[in-house]
Amino acid sequence: MRKALIVIDMQYDFIDGSLGTNEAQNILPNVNDLIDKKDYDNLFFTRDTHYENYLDTQEGKNLPVKHCIKNTHGWQIHDILNTDGAEIIDKESFGFKGWKGKLDNFDEVVLVGLCTDICVISNALIIKAFYPEIKINIVEDATAGVTPESKAAAIATAKSCQINII
Repeated sequence: MRKALIVIDMQYDFIDGSLGTNEAQNILPNVNDLIDKKDYDNLFFTRDTHYENYLDTQEGKNLPVKHCIKNTHGWQIHDILNTDGAEIIDKESFGFKGWKGKLDNFDEVVLVGLCTDICVISNALIIKAFYPEIKINIVEDATAGVTPESKAAAIATAKSCQINII
């Protein structure tokens, strides 16, 4: 059994920057513990990646808060997290469209990070579409949503799509 741990968007802007929340700060130790356990064969980190023209984009018009602008401090993965040996993926949308091929030899995927109700669920559903037989898990206490209510809705959606919540 080959397992991948995917850490979604644990970047400064989502933790204590322009879109930071207490909930995001509170999951840092849980995410770090999962990384340090090394109970996986491959470690992936995604980075939400935007550019200076962010406010002119579809997302920027709906969420007019500059965040995760490439090469800024807020775009960086929080330095408390151990990225040694990880593949870091810059993604320009909620979900990474390149999972097909990267996860061909895996039997299980574990997702953690931010935000449960946007990027975590998007990536889980993309992976499920490409790999319907891979066991997909979201670690509930290692994710945080925009709000507790929207996180609960994302968890319910994940369950209805046969994604395990652990």
